[in-house]
This record gives sequence, C-alpha cells and structure tokens, in this order.
Amino acid sequence: MCGHFDLEKLLDYLHNYFVKRVYCGKFEIRDGELAVDFLQDFQYCKIKGSVFNDGVHKYMDGDLTDEVFVGQVWAMAVPPAVIALSHEIGEWMEKYGDSVNSPYQSESFGGYSYTKASGRSNNSGSVSPNYGWQDVFHSRLYPYRKLG
Repeated sequence: MCGHFDLEKLLDYLHNYFVKRVYCGKFEIRDGELAVDFLQDFQYCKIKGSVFNDGVHKYMDGDLTDEVFVGQVWAMAVPPAVIALSHEIGEWMEKYGDSVNSPYQSESFGGYSYTKASGRSNNSGSVSPNYGWQDVFHSRLYPYRKLG
C-alpha cells in the first residue's frame, strides 16, 4: 500500500481513538522510544503534554524526540480495518487530492475563465473531485465514528 494518510487526522474525524486506557504521569522518551512497560510492540498510542512528541505514534517505531514530560499516554487498539482505510484514503488523496483541495472545478487561461466548484451535488459515491475523502469513504467509516 503506497498511500499515506495521517492516521491521527482520520481518528480525529472519527472522534474515536480506540482508547483502551489513559496513563497519566511523568514519562521519558529515550533513544527515540517511549520508556514504558504498558504498551505492546508496535501498538498505537497518543502522547499528550509533550513538548516535541504530541500526537499518534506506533510504539517502538523509534520516531520520537528524546525528552522527559508530564502528560498522558493513551494506549490504543486501532482496528486493522481502520488502518487499512487510512491507507486507502492516502491512495485516494494521492490521486484526487489536488482537485479536492482546489477552490475551482475548472480553470482556463488566455481568456481567463474559471468555474467554482458547485458543492456536492451527486450521490453516486464516485470519486468526483467535488467530494472529499470524508464523503467518498463515509459508509465505510461510519461504523467506527463516535458522536461528539
């Protein structure tokens, strides 16, 4: 799977971090690793209260900046299907992201004319540039979404 999509952005959209337990206290990150004994190798976690490392990480990935901080570590159990969806969204964004992020549906130069995107007018579920990833993947994301 070559697509990359920010997992934290997806989990935030879902209002669901699949939290199993929140640990509060003083934590150390040493040699790029969170020094704790309550996470399993490559388990996802969210760090809060850190100066350099706030966000979602995979435990033992070695991608953290060394520091000591007082905050929280959320032990997460993100379903494999959600991880797979994040990859699919990444692939979709690679293909359609530029047109989705453009404020214009079409442009032409020389005589300079443009047509503003008209919103989300079709319900076909197709990959229309007027649709964002949230719309295209709505039915597959819905079972994982929490209210507020």
